[in-house]
Amino acid sequence: MDNVTKATRSRIMASIKSRNTSPERKVFIELKKHGVYFQRHYQNAAGSPDIAIPSKRRVVFIDGDFWHGFRYPAWKKRLKNKFWRDKIERNRRRDKFCHRALRNRGWLVMRVWEHQISNNFNETINSIVTFLK
Repeated sequence: MDNVTKATRSRIMASIKSRNTSPERKVFIELKKHGVYFQRHYQNAAGSPDIAIPSKRRVVFIDGDFWHGFRYPAWKKRLKNKFWRDKIERNRRRDKFCHRALRNRGWLVMRVWEHQISNNFNETINSIVTFLK
């Protein structure tokens, strides 16, 4: 049974995109319409931010609610499988580490949650544009 579980997990994880997700693509398109020039998935900054303007030292991360644990302490007990709890907790630790590392190197960091994009798209885009300009 354990081997089946591992195989199933592998298939699930392989099918999940970490870059150019639907929320990211929507934001990228809208930022271009606003005339914001940026680099996607900037490799020279901790955590490979989804959006970066290196000359202004500003980055934006677009975080999925589940994968990055939005309000995780409130719902973590509902996750029965230790694998998923560990995965989300590692993601949250990595996010904090990268945020701190970027701030310590003089970058301004903005994090946007997936639900912010879906629920308040225009407001979220305006706040990202304001932050980046």
